[in-house]
Amino acid sequence: MSTDNETTWLTTDARDRLRAELDTLSGEGRREIASRIEAAREEGDLKENGGYHAAKDEQGKMEARIRTLTNLLKHATVGDSTAADGIVGPGTVVTATIAGDESTFLLGNREIIAAGSDLSVYSETSPLGQAINGVKVGTTTSYTAPNGKDISVTVTKVETYQP
Repeated sequence: MSTDNETTWLTTDARDRLRAELDTLSGEGRREIASRIEAAREEGDLKENGGYHAAKDEQGKMEARIRTLTNLLKHATVGDSTAADGIVGPGTVVTATIAGDESTFLLGNREIIAAGSDLSVYSETSPLGQAINGVKVGTTTSYTAPNGKDISVTVTKVETYQP
């Protein structure tokens, strides 16, 4: 499964959940915030109207989320989790020793994980993700951290992600 910097892998469940969120925000969410802004506007002076400013801030955050979801869904590769055949790929749960510390995480997009999960997520386009994507269990590689340090990574286990 190839990905570039804009493409991300999503499970079918994650895609459906994100599409439903986008539909809600784009329809009902926009109508609700427009009503709140209009009601606050009718209260008078906008300079000192806390309700108006709060509603406008919320509108900005909602529109940013709509843009994020739209872009993510437009560029997503959707499919089942990569089978754990001992090779790291998008949609696998990886256990690795990173700079001497063991860590378990999902390689993919954080939107794959439903609320309530404590599993960390690293993008396949992150420096770590790029370093380990496609490597076999037992492989030691490294990546350059944002601070310029080279960090050693040894993949010790690869499992199929089970949402």
